[in-house]
Formats: sequence, structure tokens, C-alpha cells
Amino acid sequence: MTAPEQRPHPVTGVAFASPVPPGTGWPDDPAEPDTPVAHDAAEVERLAATAPDLGELTARQSVCRACPRLVEWREEVAASPRRSFAGEPYWGRPVAGWGDPAPAILVVGLAPAAHGGNRTGRIFTGDRSGDWLFAALARVGLAVQPTSVSAGDGQRLLGVRVVAAVRCAPPANKPLPAERDACFPWLRREWELCAPTVRSVVALGSYGWTAAVGTLAALGYRIPRPRPRFGHGAEVPLAAPDEAPAERPEVLLVGSYHPSQQNTFTGKLTEPMLDAVLTRAADHAGLPAH
Repeated sequence: MTAPEQRPHPVTGVAFASPVPPGTGWPDDPAEPDTPVAHDAAEVERLAATAPDLGELTARQSVCRACPRLVEWREEVAASPRRSFAGEPYWGRPVAGWGDPAPAILVVGLAPAAHGGNRTGRIFTGDRSGDWLFAALARVGLAVQPTSVSAGDGQRLLGVRVVAAVRCAPPANKPLPAERDACFPWLRREWELCAPTVRSVVALGSYGWTAAVGTLAALGYRIPRPRPRFGHGAEVPLAAPDEAPAERPEVLLVGSYHPSQQNTFTGKLTEPMLDAVLTRAADHAGLPAH
């Protein structure tokens, strides 16, 4: 068998094969060669539930192989990169949550893009949606730079963590219900580990909203009935679980149209609209915002 071609990382210059084997030096790679791998939904449930901390959880997320269709697709894309990225290696693995390890704000999206996070190894990095999101985070004082082009590029989030409902790039950006359900324990456990500091949640698009409401419900937050509906700028204050420490205040869920090309090119979502949502989340969370 011919060894996969290696290409230089755009920041470090180190050559990597696509997909990137864990523990080979990719910037911010949370995994090692011996990180346990989930091969089905039951193993996802077990490995997520037993992850002792955020570092180990993200390592386990980043090597998951539970959904055969998604594994095949993400690795096929990595082996045959888009022409504009032909000289770069592709991450080609699940994309773990990323940002502040003790966030006041969680931003919830759908899934990595095939030539975005699936290429860079960082959620929302390297595609047009990510360009919009990181620029907005920087404008309101929640990111140290307005761009995020690759892991290792110096970007850092301030009080914010970005997560996705599905951790692998899906064909046509549409995960199947079974894939969404198989991935859910990763999101639930990540949220559980971050919950002591989270005060605001920004849901990007109706899928992010549904994932956020479902996760909060699974963690015992009190969800109004009927369940709140998504809308840009929609706000829902959610009381903490009964067993939560008394000093933990309610969480504010805020909706935003997804910064997809369709929404931004048509003007359905504008920069001031996205900035306003992030500023509202920051204000509620007690973070300084411009």
C-alpha cells in the first residue's frame, strides 16, 4: 500500500498525512496514539461519560469513528482536497470543541465544514461562516484577532467556547438523525464540564437552537412548555437544575441566524445583527464587550 502523501501545515511548515494521525504534532491536537477510540454509539456514550476532564474529553472526541458514513466522507475529502487547498494537509478527523476551558458563553453550531474545520482541525475555522463568526467575536471583544485560518495561528477566545452538535463534517452539511444522536453524548458531557461557568448560550441557526435546548434539558435545566422556538434575537432564560449550587444563576439562551453564505450574502444576517447577539450574551455573562 502506498503511504499517504504528506503536505506542510500552513503555519508550522511540518508535513502531515491526511487524515492526521493523533499525536503527530498537529497544533492543538488533544489526542495521543493511545487515546481510546469509540467505534459505535454505545462506546461514545461510555467514553464521554467517563472522561474525567475537558482535555481528555476533547481527545476522545477527536478520534471518534462511531459513524461509518461520516468517517468515510471526512477521510475521502481529506485525501482529495479542494484545488485552492491542494498544498495543505487536511485534519480529516472529528473536530472537538474549542476555546476557553472555563467559558461564560457557549456558541453552538451544527457541524464542521468539509473544507473548513475538517481541513484546519478547529471548529468554524477556515470557511466563510467562520470568517464571519470570528470577526464578530473580535469586534465585540471576545477574540484576540479577527481571523481564524488554521490551528496554531494565535487565535484565542476570551470567555467563549465554540462547540458543534455533530463533530464530523457531514455530506451536504446534513447529518442523519442517527449520527446526530450518536454524537450527542460528546456535546452533553462537554456542556456538563463547562456548566459551572456558563451564563449565556448563543445558538447558531435552528439546528444549533434545537441542540442547545435538548442538551440543557438533558442536564436538568428547566425548559418552558411549549419548548421555545428559534428566531434571530430570541431570548429564553433557563433556570439551573435543582441540584445545581445555589450560586449558579440562570442561563440565557440567545438565537442567531447562522452565518452561512446564504444568510450573509442575502443580507438575512448582517454584521450589526450578529454583533448585537454576541454583545447581549456577553452582557448577561458579565463579560466586557465593546
